Amino acid sequence: MPMINFGAGTIIAVPTNLADGSAIATPTPVVLGTLQEVSLDLSVEMKSLYGSKRYPIAIGQGKGKTEIKAKYAELDGAVLGSLFFGDAPADGIKGAKLDYATVVPTTPFQVTIAPPSSGIFVDDLGVYNVTNGVQMTRVASAPATNEYSVDEATGVYTFASADAGDSIKISYEYSAASGGKIWTINNELMGYNPSFTLMLQNSYDSKTMVCKLNRCVSGQLSVPLKSDDFAVYDFAAEAFANSSGELGYICLF
Repeated sequence: MPMINFGAGTIIAVPTNLADGSAIATPTPVVLGTLQEVSLDLSVEMKSLYGSKRYPIAIGQGKGKTEIKAKYAELDGAVLGSLFFGDAPADGIKGAKLDYATVVPTTPFQVTIAPPSSGIFVDDLGVYNVTNGVQMTRVASAPATNEYSVDEATGVYTFASADAGDSIKISYEYSAASGGKIWTINNELMGYNPSFTLMLQNSYDSKTMVCKLNRCVSGQLSVPLKSDDFAVYDFAAEAFANSSGELGYICLF
């Protein structure tokens, strides 16, 4: 059945195993959102038998490889966790508040940080003095002009009396107990891989192509951010046979 394809289609992956190799009892399917392009590459090594003459007298197939590469524009935590890292996330937020704008107050010349989402202060990421255009210097205590100190246990910034009234921007790291998902990037033992099944479907002109790969692992996940364009993420996976010796199927209808 001949078919003309148009568009990128849809990719749905169903996680099967975690990073430690354990099976997932109740998997949640993962969709690569806003798919931009997909490439399904099936290849085999060709082995040639030569005698004393220039051209081979027999050619056979050797090892094979099935790869799928995709570009998509909607980053989903499930792609990170279920397909690449193979770990369940923890609830919470780990983030940075950049350029929090405030003014150095009068006595006691201190600013107390109140992180978003009822979070807690973690670390200082710098202070910029907007009034005089100076990146302020952090000191342990008793700051002078254009200097500051930080109590990391309380998130209290202390400034010099001479800087009172200056407009400043404070950047800091914080954490919160809820509001997001966190995947810890662990240094796992080599060998095990999180695995998943993958289905690619594309329809055009009343005809449909479906490809299902029974077991896949992902070896590439990139986040290419740009200053003047949308981010389009790269995802790559390689397929291998399941316990029944089947790689998957391709169907046209």
